[in-house]
Amino acid sequence: MTEVEYKKVLVAEDSSVIQNLLKKILLFENCKITSAKDGQLALDKFDDEDFDLVIMDVNLPSVDGLEATKKIRSYKNKKGQIPIIGISGNAKNYPTDIFFEAGMNDYLQKPLDYDQLIELVKKYTAG
Repeated sequence: MTEVEYKKVLVAEDSSVIQNLLKKILLFENCKITSAKDGQLALDKFDDEDFDLVIMDVNLPSVDGLEATKKIRSYKNKKGQIPIIGISGNAKNYPTDIFFEAGMNDYLQKPLDYDQLIELVKKYTAG
């Protein structure tokens, strides 16, 4: 019997409802989820563990998702190159460039579209 290879995903999201939704969706994609309810906690967990992907809410308490992404990108090693998918309930209110200028690889508007989320997770965790 072959052991399943799990991808480790850090979910930085202050809404427990969305955290739980992401956990349920990503479980079917062989992902192990670590959750953080604010930007500073996400950065602390990022420092302590290795992840394959980060899903980052833009509007987080303590350190917002854009600033947390910039801090992750400041790492000069492989860890700083991790794929980051931004999520926001206000994505339509931001200029598209703001996500990419912060260093995010992609972003999704809330409410999250299941198919788009899975497509991006597969894209950034393949190989």
